[in-house]
Amino acid sequence: MPERERALQSLQSTPRDVGPTADDLLALVARGDEAAFERLYDVVSGSVFGLIRRVVRDQAQSEEVFQEVMLEVWRTATRFDPERGSATTWILTLTHRRAVDRVRSAQAASHREDRAARLDPARPFDEVSEQVNGKLEQRQVRRCLSFLTELQRESVLLAYYQGYSYPEVASLLGIPLGTVKTRMRDGLIRLRDCMGVTG
Repeated sequence: MPERERALQSLQSTPRDVGPTADDLLALVARGDEAAFERLYDVVSGSVFGLIRRVVRDQAQSEEVFQEVMLEVWRTATRFDPERGSATTWILTLTHRRAVDRVRSAQAASHREDRAARLDPARPFDEVSEQVNGKLEQRQVRRCLSFLTELQRESVLLAYYQGYSYPEVASLLGIPLGTVKTRMRDGLIRLRDCMGVTG
């Protein structure tokens, strides 16, 4: 009997009041089972979002990190090793890592802004060099935008170049907020890779 059928049979033989465990569901997710992912999402979403909220604190950023974590679970489920711990522990470890990364990133951005604000405003700069660099960067951004799918490109342009919030983008395009966030995340990853940005 193929592995997937055995796993499904074991789920069906599980008493209804208990339901499949996160470990059972994650094993199916690793095989690409979308229905199992939906059930796993229901099982772990409260714990995952609660942990993110405690670490990140900001509601909007917590929602973004939550989406990133659940996408990472879907994409990397094959890396889960049940001999090293439970599925819930594995997912919460991913969650904590992502949440801490977000906090560190926000702190680094804040420190950069503080340093920039403390620079001597009278400090001279090369205006021609600044303009040339700005034009080169704009050209590179335009080139990289051409590598995005049309859906990713329109989401990125609305949010980053026209100043719309994610909910406004979702409303303008007539699509769910989660879809906008996924498009934005994937589009920004492609842009970052195209522009050679590290970190």
